[in-house]
Amino acid sequence: MRYYLIAGEASGDLHASNLMKAFKEKDQEAEFRYWGGDLMEAQGGTLVRHYKDTAVMGAWDVLMNLGKIKENFALCQKDLMEYNPDVLILVDYAGFNLRMAKFAHQHNILVYYYISPKVWAWNQSRVKKIKASVDRMFTILPFEKKFFEEHGVDVKYSGNPVLDAIHNRPNKEESFQTFIERNQLDERPKVALLAGSRMGEINYNLPDMLKMVEKFPQYQFVIAGAPSFSKDDYQPFIEGMDVAVVSSQTYELVQNSRAALVTSGTATLETALLNCPQVVCYKMWGGGFTDFVAKKILIKVAYISLVNLILDKEAVKELFQKAFSLEKLENELSALLEDSPQRKQMLLDYVELHRIMGGPGSSMKTATLMLESLKIDKEK
Repeated sequence: MRYYLIAGEASGDLHASNLMKAFKEKDQEAEFRYWGGDLMEAQGGTLVRHYKDTAVMGAWDVLMNLGKIKENFALCQKDLMEYNPDVLILVDYAGFNLRMAKFAHQHNILVYYYISPKVWAWNQSRVKKIKASVDRMFTILPFEKKFFEEHGVDVKYSGNPVLDAIHNRPNKEESFQTFIERNQLDERPKVALLAGSRMGEINYNLPDMLKMVEKFPQYQFVIAGAPSFSKDDYQPFIEGMDVAVVSSQTYELVQNSRAALVTSGTATLETALLNCPQVVCYKMWGGGFTDFVAKKILIKVAYISLVNLILDKEAVKELFQKAFSLEKLENELSALLEDSPQRKQMLLDYVELHRIMGGPGSSMKTATLMLESLKIDKEK
């Protein structure tokens, strides 16, 4: 089979690479062409564009890079048609991929979507685009299957690739002592700071996270450096502070931390699956106005963290926009650092989360389901 994959950011590169690895085990004649990153490239095939050269975040960046965006669409469309794959596999990255789904569908190219855009959370009208242009959806969150079924989309839940990434993570058996020596950290217990993978998130959330440093001097606060940033990018935030940065070792840091402060997103789920108690804190521009718009108009779900959405309750505390304050953040973190009822209950909730999510093997399961579907779809 000839596979064309499109992933537009670091997480997509990771999960697409695991899927490619599974395809190679199931399909000895697998050929790949893709938009992605280093991890996908390591699996073989041809990298057309690296996600670092295509990523555009936020309305202002979109306006400033319209020419570049149009150029990327034109290149991708031309390249897709010339390659003529058996299937186009889209991985998250909704802004780009939904347009490519429409183009591919119009040109009779089979379209599978892996890792759904979060249409259940906001802008639910986009589910109509998915139904019109996507042949099959492969979801990674348990509650997504019911949502898409209700909207008439052919959908399968194939487990979550985060489980694979965590299971296969490097240094998962190393001791705390080995971890701190390897990263030149001190002996104090750690508090992990996961401030996001985009500069906008970091600008809004990291400064307030760092205000906790002086409140808990008996702990060493360590920033989980995102793959797309260097330690120098964090230096203006921590100048003169007793704070360390560990780059591209988020799992290692979290598994060796007493607690974590985490922005919303996949990081909340990863932190929970690594059994690290956490406070979800997320701020953006606009204060109370943005809070009102988000909760009353945009966000269509009860929670902002995946942990709470999956468990359907507030298992981890969410401090979002108007609900955020430094006092609340300090109180929540203090409770989790101690052997408090809150900490114990959160760890019990994590046990239930593991049960619902299942174990590793989702990438192989997804590849198997896709190949079974391809046999059916290619005969139509």
